[in-house]
Amino acid sequence: MHRLPPLRSTRSLLLCGLLPALLPLQAARADEPSPPASTPAAAAPASPPSSWSLGLGVIYQQQAYRDADDKVLALPLVSYENRWVRFNVPSVDLKLLPAGPVDLALRLRYDTSGYEADDSPALAGMEDRKSGLWAGAALRWRGGLGELGLEASGDASGNSKGAQAKLSLAKDFRLGRLGLTPRLAVTWMDAKYVDFYYGVRAAEALVTRAAYTGRATANTELGLRAGYGLTPTQIMFVDLSVTQLGQAIQDSSIVDTSTVGGARLGYLYRF
Repeated sequence: MHRLPPLRSTRSLLLCGLLPALLPLQAARADEPSPPASTPAAAAPASPPSSWSLGLGVIYQQQAYRDADDKVLALPLVSYENRWVRFNVPSVDLKLLPAGPVDLALRLRYDTSGYEADDSPALAGMEDRKSGLWAGAALRWRGGLGELGLEASGDASGNSKGAQAKLSLAKDFRLGRLGLTPRLAVTWMDAKYVDFYYGVRAAEALVTRAAYTGRATANTELGLRAGYGLTPTQIMFVDLSVTQLGQAIQDSSIVDTSTVGGARLGYLYRF
């Protein structure tokens, strides 16, 4: 049975991408009808004018580390977008293709995967693993099957010296003011990333904590986001997800689960 601690800082959240998952609902109004199914992808509208949003979100996230408390976090949600720039805490995009069904951007984001030794008794005596700044590119394609996303990035801070790639598919469904978006995502992490965040160095090994060298692996996530348009400018949303951890993460002596779940609840006001 996991214990719920007081509110914690973002560095404690498991895996990167938790904060961005709260924000895609800002891109479309939940109370606006979807375009007709017959509308071809090539006829997608031009990029939106300058806009920004404010809100508040609450995150609940299970942890993969052995004996670690589940995390509960409240945080403000801030976003801004114009023709060339998109800012969604904790990432910034420079758009290379500002209009049309294909969205290509250079991305800089803060990865919150780090931990401190006092986050769990199972980590006691280990060196802290720092979170870092990641840089790469992100591609989104909107078509009849939904939105296909591809992101590739590397650790620009040099903490893990690792690399990641993410492939995702999401599909929007509208029922009046209610919007539903199921998604499937696969995130690949190289051996350096897995070793840094889930490995156990020889000097950190104990009788109850075997030395472990990480290997490249992939996590698989299933999620469902629901948003309800209270007014044309206000949205309430909830996001539920479950992630199957890659085998190389499950094999670590500081990990005691094969899946982790998460829930996010929030409110957004668009200006």
